[in-house]
Amino acid sequence: MDLIAGIDRKLDALASQSLIRRLRVADSPCAPRQVVDGRDMLAFCSNDYLGLASHPAVIAALQEGAERYGAGSGASHLVSGHSRAHALLEERFGAWMTPHVPQARALYLCTGYMANLAVLTALGADADAMIFSEALNHASLIDGARLAKAGVSVYPHGDVAALEQQLIASTAATKIVVTDSVFSMDGNLAPLPGLLALCERHGAWLVVDDAHGFGVLGATGRGALEHFGLHSPNLVYIGTLGKAAGVGGAFIAAHGSVIELLVQRARPYIYTTAAPPALAHALQASLDIIEGEEGKRRRAHLAALVDHLRDALRPQRWQLPPSTTAIQPVIIGSNEEALRVAASLHEQGLWVPAIRPPTVAAGTARLRVTLSAAHTHEEVALLARALNELERATA
Repeated sequence: MDLIAGIDRKLDALASQSLIRRLRVADSPCAPRQVVDGRDMLAFCSNDYLGLASHPAVIAALQEGAERYGAGSGASHLVSGHSRAHALLEERFGAWMTPHVPQARALYLCTGYMANLAVLTALGADADAMIFSEALNHASLIDGARLAKAGVSVYPHGDVAALEQQLIASTAATKIVVTDSVFSMDGNLAPLPGLLALCERHGAWLVVDDAHGFGVLGATGRGALEHFGLHSPNLVYIGTLGKAAGVGGAFIAAHGSVIELLVQRARPYIYTTAAPPALAHALQASLDIIEGEEGKRRRAHLAALVDHLRDALRPQRWQLPPSTTAIQPVIIGSNEEALRVAASLHEQGLWVPAIRPPTVAAGTARLRVTLSAAHTHEEVALLARALNELERATA
């Protein structure tokens, strides 16, 4: 068999379904106004929700961190790569999350993907465990569940009653409920208070992936647990730091005993080189902004932009699902039409990605519009006009 020919057939099959993805090259910092493939674009596609990725204070802290700690860590955390920058950041996150998780400690990892794999493979390391996974969970949570030795049961999206029946029927020694807080392709929130009440009633862990909530939700930006006012030793919290925090990596916060178990058993933490300590140092500047007055102003501006966009859009055939977050999906339906609309926007200098299966269900291809506190009301109005005109033109 010709190995390359076999690969080419798979690529041809993807192309026939309008499922080929394409890399675009950004020639400038992450911001609403970017140079992409050599062209000026207005971007509505990054997860830089607070506009901190190119914030002068964060850039200065990154430079200072590189001067103080060098470019790389040199080894895994448990060998020699755990720097003072990592330790200070973990201490700060532990203090941040103590109001929500008693005796909280935190662990800093290279990416949110690795953090999710770490939690689920460590907590679900035994065959007598069961993971109860939300139907719309992120791919990293799905992969973490697959890699764990635990069994897996999927419960319908947002369906607390269905999950309760699964928990009642389960005889697993360890029960782990896992959910996104903000669903990345829909922008809606998980019913975390109801889920936590169930977990406490049935002696289960509640693992919350707050990738799209940390920095944005809550009075001080500490995420979904603060937003809902949750507090429980059953909580295991994962916050991503490459989105609203503007830098990179992720942290896990849980009771100190859980974190110690992860240090001993979480392979994605143990067997990889630690993130550059300069990133951890830069994140301190991000956290200062997030919890301060500037962070409060940025969250308020972002909320106003969300309202502006939803008021300005007038979809007839397309759908604008309920969402109060920075993620505002415009569901178009077919892969082909979603690609055509994205291409038309691109011709106008508007960068909005078309999201297709398997990321979303077949027949629900969409534009994933994401807003940032760095956007202006005028820029949001420009996007809304373009979308309204394109829908009328393609009717």
